[in-house]
Amino acid sequence: MTTIDNIALTLVIIGAINWGSIGIFKFDIVSALFGGQDAVLSRIIFTLVGIAGLWAIGMLFKDRNTRDDK
Repeated sequence: MTTIDNIALTLVIIGAINWGSIGIFKFDIVSALFGGQDAVLSRIIFTLVGIAGLWAIGMLFKDRNTRDDK
């Protein structure tokens, strides 16, 4: 996996935990930490998580048999 894949995966996990907390506890962790849903920083994080989700779709179709020799 490349560095950008690892970053995307981390952001997707953060998004999944946030959605889980919303579904189970009705508590938005990102909004609570960064000033509410309308705060600029929260919106940036939500946007980055969304972009990471789109990137993760591409990760599904990568050839897993090839090695990243670095």
